[in-house]
Amino acid sequence: MGAAVGTDEKGAVNVELNVVPFIDLMSCLTAFLLVTAVWVNIAQINIQPKGKSRDTSNVQVDEETVTLSVLVQADKIWVGLSRVNEFQDIPKLATGDHDWDKFETTIKQHKASAFFTDKTQIEIAAESTQAAPVKYQDVIRAMDLSVKVGFIDVGLSDPQGLAARPTL
Repeated sequence: MGAAVGTDEKGAVNVELNVVPFIDLMSCLTAFLLVTAVWVNIAQINIQPKGKSRDTSNVQVDEETVTLSVLVQADKIWVGLSRVNEFQDIPKLATGDHDWDKFETTIKQHKASAFFTDKTQIEIAAESTQAAPVKYQDVIRAMDLSVKVGFIDVGLSDPQGLAARPTL
């Protein structure tokens, strides 16, 4: 029935449990919790929806401000200014990748302009179709480069809801 430790009685049930494996497990789980809690807070990009969406008619946007809009397509990237309707397209390189260096210098120039020296907002959208898919990594790269340049308020928008949208 029961094992008796340290006594000679047959009915004694005093058993010492080995708690060392339990302590090892808890220390590993605690370390894992601490590491993932810090990693989750560091590895995030704060995005807010900007512009119009399909569900609502229009989000209130101040008409006096100029907004920098980025549209990522499968074959090129469009950078446009609202209210000015000035667009610049950045075609893909011969290797088939987007020209990220040119994109970075373009948004750096816009950040240095009088419109955006004190602003940190930018809106980014991806126009992906089944015939011309846009990689998720391309959208994330555009967001990362925008944050790197100084546009820390990155807004992810629907392509139809961009403040500045190129018409082809």
